[in-house]
Amino acid sequence: MKYVLSAVAVSVLVACSPAQNDSSQTAETQQVEKQQAESMQVKYPETRKGDTVDTYFDTKVKDPYRWLEDDRSAETEAWVEAQNEVTFNHLEKIPFREKIEKRLTELWNYEKVSAPFKEGDYTYYYKNDGLQNQYVVYRKKNDSDEEEVFLDPNTFSEDGTTSLAQLTFSEDGKLAAYSISEGGSDWRKIIVIDAETKERLEDPLVDVKFSGISWKGNEGFYYSSYDKPEGSELSAKTDQHKLYYHELGTSQSDDELVFGGTDAQKHRYVGGYVTDDNQFLVISAANSTSGNKLFIKDLSQEDASLVTVVDDYDSDVSVLDSEDGKLFIETNREAPNGRVVVVDAGAPQEANWSDLIPETEHVLNPTTGAGYIFAEYMVDAVSQVKQFDYQGKEIRQIDLPGVGSAGGFGGKDDAETLYYSFTNYSTPQTIYALNPDTGESTVYEESGADFDSSNYESKQVFYTSKDGTQVPMIITYKKGTELDGSNPTILYGYGGFNISLTPSFSIANAAWLEMGGVYAVANLRGGGEYGKAWHDAGTKMQKQNVFDDFIAAAEYLIDEDYTSKEKLAIRGGSNGGLLVGATMTQRPDLFAVALPAVGVLDMLRYHTFTAGAGWAYDYGTAEDSKEMFQYLLNYSPVHNVEQGVEYPATLITTGDHDDRVVPAHSFKFAAELQDKAGGNAPQLIRIETNAGHGAGTPVSKTIEQYSDIFGFTLYHMGYQSLPNE
Repeated sequence: MKYVLSAVAVSVLVACSPAQNDSSQTAETQQVEKQQAESMQVKYPETRKGDTVDTYFDTKVKDPYRWLEDDRSAETEAWVEAQNEVTFNHLEKIPFREKIEKRLTELWNYEKVSAPFKEGDYTYYYKNDGLQNQYVVYRKKNDSDEEEVFLDPNTFSEDGTTSLAQLTFSEDGKLAAYSISEGGSDWRKIIVIDAETKERLEDPLVDVKFSGISWKGNEGFYYSSYDKPEGSELSAKTDQHKLYYHELGTSQSDDELVFGGTDAQKHRYVGGYVTDDNQFLVISAANSTSGNKLFIKDLSQEDASLVTVVDDYDSDVSVLDSEDGKLFIETNREAPNGRVVVVDAGAPQEANWSDLIPETEHVLNPTTGAGYIFAEYMVDAVSQVKQFDYQGKEIRQIDLPGVGSAGGFGGKDDAETLYYSFTNYSTPQTIYALNPDTGESTVYEESGADFDSSNYESKQVFYTSKDGTQVPMIITYKKGTELDGSNPTILYGYGGFNISLTPSFSIANAAWLEMGGVYAVANLRGGGEYGKAWHDAGTKMQKQNVFDDFIAAAEYLIDEDYTSKEKLAIRGGSNGGLLVGATMTQRPDLFAVALPAVGVLDMLRYHTFTAGAGWAYDYGTAEDSKEMFQYLLNYSPVHNVEQGVEYPATLITTGDHDDRVVPAHSFKFAAELQDKAGGNAPQLIRIETNAGHGAGTPVSKTIEQYSDIFGFTLYHMGYQSLPNE
């Protein structure tokens, strides 16, 4: 049994807040702090080591904690309970944790309302009165009407862990289908109701996963799923996605298999959606998270055949809209930053495409509404929006309220008003109403957050990574903050899957800023901030670029005196959890605290769980080649924990129902750290029960999680009271 005394316990008398460093500190105070420090001593549970060994090419690799991959075993369940007991015992003793939770609760407790959307005779919107675990769907017939609850997900389960995942309406708005997620799982149920009476019309569809719900008129809808796997539904591999059509009033067992049932049509991800004019079914088929084939089917013609638009995986391509027999296609094919092309639906192949909105130096993300195309461009991770007509003529640039992220602008072709949101790291989300004919914006819903953004500032910097690449980072902090190297700082990153980190407000981060913290977000390679080239520069055997970018961001923050290594934490989730795991094992000397959340941490086996093989575009797999195996082995966090190395204080977070990045990744990483880490910093894992990858997490659980994360972070930076006290 291994014992670890917290680093704070060792240095408590020299690493306190300024008031506690005063020479007049009493012996009584010192005694209290000593007792408190001793109470933080960590005694890890025993973790059995197995004798599993795998051979990759000519290399044998031990996997002593393979048994933790069995999420249904009593032994794994007991291990989870034992780990949580140790972790929560530690977290509950942090002296200021309750203060953080109280302030988070206060900050969270304000009414939040979404942009409205019109369906049939009603206007719908989502609203949370402050601390409700899930947003409620309301509706009105007229602005003067009293609002009516349409769906309240808070009634789906007693503990708030069943969430509303998706809501769609039939063509005339008289029918609705919605999906629910139970315990955070990616497996969903689809429920069909009469939108007027809210009565269920048939038995729920079950075992639906990674699916949209796209109506064909009022007759039925398309959805996607896998055959239910043998073994654990949370971790067993799923690799043949299928598109179905469900006709209302029929049994799910009679649903038509539209695509994906043959070997030739076998793909890991298949999606289908109907264009707004109800003329075309669009089918996307992919084997990884980047690149897809595209097909269309003319629904106006009986027994129409499937027509191929793109027959390879070399690009991302989707149908943005259709009008009068023409398809408007969004793609990065021959345009790494994206473009919109137009083509006759009768001959939709690439040879017939013509540019409608050509590629520019900035990444394009288009939406449609009110008969226009709105082109959102990312300019160094900040939004710029232009309005085009369907002939490709630029109408205007939308005058945004500031520097940050704008999103929305979508709507039906006949919409008279469109809505968009605007936010940045210090500005709570505000919803604006846009007149598409004049381009004028007015405030529709202002945030009620108890946070004065005028007291904070964000600064974008460009720093130099290991190979000379210039990488952008946005740093946010309270105005007047002294850059003397003493500020508690969280550095956040992702760096993968073409995902762009654009400025957005977070209630949790607002609490961090209020406490005197600095929050920095680095736009690493592997993301989508500068298009396909930026993404590809952080994939497969260039993945180390991502970790180098993150390490260089940390060094910049230290060199420029925003913080010091004793006051620096790194955080990231999912692929960002891999980022944290890799950088803390490569540079354990650079950080005080590491916070890997729901991370991909076993790079030799990630592709054997659920749909993990679909991530191979970014990672490659250990089966690809000897060189790829060795590259993965060299940075895989689970395989690079070394005996006796002093790692940062680490709080791993995951959910026991995470069926996207299975919790075994986090379990095995925690076991390795607890077995091998030297020094006094604790290596803990916090396992949320009845929770998944993060979507739909109840507000109550979210507040508890952030209270633990921020409390752990500050305590292991040496604080005995909050920095702003």
